[in-house]
Amino acid sequence: MTTLTVDQSWARIETWLAQHAAVSHGLLRPPALPEDIAAAELRLGVTFPPDLKDSLLRHDGVQLQDGTPTLGYYGPLSGVEDIVRSTEFLRDVGADLADDEDELDEEERDQYAYWPHERLLISLGIGWQSSDGLFLVSRPGPHHGRVGRYFDEDSPSFTAWPGLRHVLADFAMALENGTPFNGRIPLASEGRLIWDDDAAVVPDPLSPLGLAAEAAEPLVPPTPPAPEPVPFTPQTDGAYAVGVFGALTAPEPPQQPDVVFVAGIPPEELLARLGSVPETVRPRTREQARLSAAAPWAAYRPTARAGWCGDGWAYATQEGGDAQLRRPEVLRRLSRGTRAVRLSKQGPEVHLTVFDDGVERPGAARRVDSPREDYVTDADGQRWQRIGVDPWPGSTAAYTRLLAGLAQEYGITWDPEGDGDEPLASALLLPVLDDLPPTRHPVTSVRDFDLGGLVERTPPERLRSAMAAQLARLAAETGIDTYPEIAQALERIRRDEPVDLAVDGPLDLRMRTLSAEARAARGLLEAARLQADAAPVTAADRAAWAARDSAAGALREFLLLPLPAAAETVLHRRLSVRWRDDLAADLAG
Repeated sequence: MTTLTVDQSWARIETWLAQHAAVSHGLLRPPALPEDIAAAELRLGVTFPPDLKDSLLRHDGVQLQDGTPTLGYYGPLSGVEDIVRSTEFLRDVGADLADDEDELDEEERDQYAYWPHERLLISLGIGWQSSDGLFLVSRPGPHHGRVGRYFDEDSPSFTAWPGLRHVLADFAMALENGTPFNGRIPLASEGRLIWDDDAAVVPDPLSPLGLAAEAAEPLVPPTPPAPEPVPFTPQTDGAYAVGVFGALTAPEPPQQPDVVFVAGIPPEELLARLGSVPETVRPRTREQARLSAAAPWAAYRPTARAGWCGDGWAYATQEGGDAQLRRPEVLRRLSRGTRAVRLSKQGPEVHLTVFDDGVERPGAARRVDSPREDYVTDADGQRWQRIGVDPWPGSTAAYTRLLAGLAQEYGITWDPEGDGDEPLASALLLPVLDDLPPTRHPVTSVRDFDLGGLVERTPPERLRSAMAAQLARLAAETGIDTYPEIAQALERIRRDEPVDLAVDGPLDLRMRTLSAEARAARGLLEAARLQADAAPVTAADRAAWAARDSAAGALREFLLLPLPAAAETVLHRRLSVRWRDDLAADLAG
């Protein structure tokens, strides 16, 4: 296939811009003067490749303002002055590395040097500055005219484009056909060239929770009986000695887990408020809970144990999974109609937090911060780390001290060292969802679309109807409309009827399950990087669950947040690059 010349590609680019993005077309600068190009070559001490000269003689870059035409992530094409300024700047940045690169031959310099003298930055990147963009090799040789990419002082690398004419030819084709250019699709919106991402409709992913349901929960093996002691019989033919070999081991650190205490409810109710999965509820020791939480059976969901701790208080601790007892939304649920007290220790910090009926009491809170004490300085000023000591003994003591204070102030009596051998009520948790922010920034734009203007000029009823249609399209793209709870919610939204999003209701549980699927898929892939065997799920599965979780979050925002804020999320998460056309049809409908 014959590659278009620079002039042929520019003619097609100009035609498309004039027809579809007149604002961007008007920001193409006039041709550069040949004498300006010659002066730039003399100043930089290089000869511009023919493709670059031909492009500059067509347009001396672009005007940098709203609507300027860009090459997607590579930014706007540079004019002569931009090329000179960027090249001199990057030469200065790379000057400190020049001595280290002196031994490279010409081929190696093109491949590995930071910024060879003959390299020219020909676009201004996302930030419209000399921090990133496309570059050309101007030195004669095997890489003459070749196109590379540079980003924010990272190691530059070559692209698949042999020259600038190939870049412009692909750009022209992407404009005319609406096809990807460097992974993004060019579009026209309100007279401007914009870029957007187009994702395929998400296929049915493999369910990590489904895999977990097929796995058996591991059980702690029974402790074997201790061997019968062998009577010691001393030798009768002389003296003997007993030798002890090895070093003394450091003592085990004390048990000081995150723990939450709730007044007036039984352990089973405490587990339910935490989000227990009913079919996993049974008594477990701490050892059993730890073993279960680390197994495929748990699918990265936390395991909680709950028991009584005196004077009408129940308590809960957690094994495995993402930390739950530090989350304010969890503490609000636990303290509904009662009081919840949380004690947590993380490194140097110990926190005591109190919630009454869903409201935090800052006046009752305590926070202790302890410096590290496992480093010593010798006579020469050298710092050494002592191994086998508590790095923050102050926080260790503070945990114990605060726990003792709970006994005096609230009647909470709990010994973490004794919380192990006794089987307690326990269960896997389906974590509760994050709280939505009570306020959002003013809605302005989303994906280069003037959402603020749309909100101002559109009647609320029409805007809500259009965004409900956009939400339904997002649900179809991600596949969450196949779940009956979500399909019913979407239909009620379409009919402008109320939707029940009650805590622990069917829709809430579905959204939390999708979040758990996404978390488990991510965990399985992360764990597989450290193992010889491949993960049971793929990156495509992880992306699909993330998209479903995100779409469910958009539905939740539509139900709970003001419409402009919810609209921003819905439009941001649409997968089809044609969502603007869909929105126009929905508004007109």
